[in-house]
Amino acid sequence: MKKRTYSEAMAQLEEIVRQIDNNELEIDDLAEKIKEANKIITFCKDKLTKADAEIEKLLSNGQESKE
Repeated sequence: MKKRTYSEAMAQLEEIVRQIDNNELEIDDLAEKIKEANKIITFCKDKLTKADAEIEKLLSNGQESKE
């Protein structure tokens, strides 16, 4: 299985939101799409948290080098 990127996950989430906004989903499908959206949101939050931690680490290492 191909690893999903943040951009791909956001595009998928945007598509789900568009379908919900346009009332394109049957009630049975709606519940599944909301579950899927929650998984995507969790995935994106994790990606952002990891990226933030890496950036903080790089910045703190850069500050130590200057001292």
